[in-house]
Amino acid sequence: MQLPKIDTWKVDRFLADFIQNYLSRSGFRKVVLGLSGGLDSATAAVLAREAIGPQNVIALILPAPTSSPRDEEDALDLCRRFKIKPRVIPVGPMIDAYFAEFPHANWLRRGNKAARERMSILYDWASYHRALVLGTSNRTELLLGYFTKYGDGAADLEPLGNLYKTEVKQLAQSLGIPDKIIRKPPSAGLWKGQTDERELGLTYPLIDSLLYYMFDKKYNDLELAGAGFDPGTIKIVTERVKANEHKRKLPPIPMIPSELRR
Repeated sequence: MQLPKIDTWKVDRFLADFIQNYLSRSGFRKVVLGLSGGLDSATAAVLAREAIGPQNVIALILPAPTSSPRDEEDALDLCRRFKIKPRVIPVGPMIDAYFAEFPHANWLRRGNKAARERMSILYDWASYHRALVLGTSNRTELLLGYFTKYGDGAADLEPLGNLYKTEVKQLAQSLGIPDKIIRKPPSAGLWKGQTDERELGLTYPLIDSLLYYMFDKKYNDLELAGAGFDPGTIKIVTERVKANEHKRKLPPIPMIPSELRR
């Protein structure tokens, strides 16, 4: 099973218009985003460039101690190609200062801290430059909960949020994103050598195809198995989606009954 191909030109125009119109309605002219050197942030940056011009795109490259130097180089090269002005701000000193008190913290705590530190910086810059924070999450990550809550999952708008990872790759090719970024194994950079697919235990084409039939085609487990999906894989993905549902929702607010107010 495979996803249908998107009309990349029409999707490009649709998302560029979305960015432009959302900023206009909100009273903003600029966006700030974190540029990792990976596929999603590169695609979001180029879409924003098309929508509002490179002078209105603030790209922050925020390497952590576990970040690959190649990723920083690729992010800088993307900025040169598309005339986007970058700023490099290492987050290592901030993270190291915090974990000096907790030297035995594992990779998950450190990775989540790095993601939230980056978002804190993005919102500080957004406030200073009167801009909105442009998210770089795709639909696959959002459904799986494969992001840090209030870290990379925090943003003011998510232009790629309804595109599966493999669809983002199609769009990136159409936008002229360099092959070295498109072909790079996706990685959250949680530790040196980490890749998303190795951590998830499944490939993105398989995950995206399964999610498409689960959410877009509304197949139940029996229908998914009949379509050729392994029952074990169905169970893994279904449980992950359910377990991370809280990440996709705003915090619940209890409604105080009127009789409790004097």
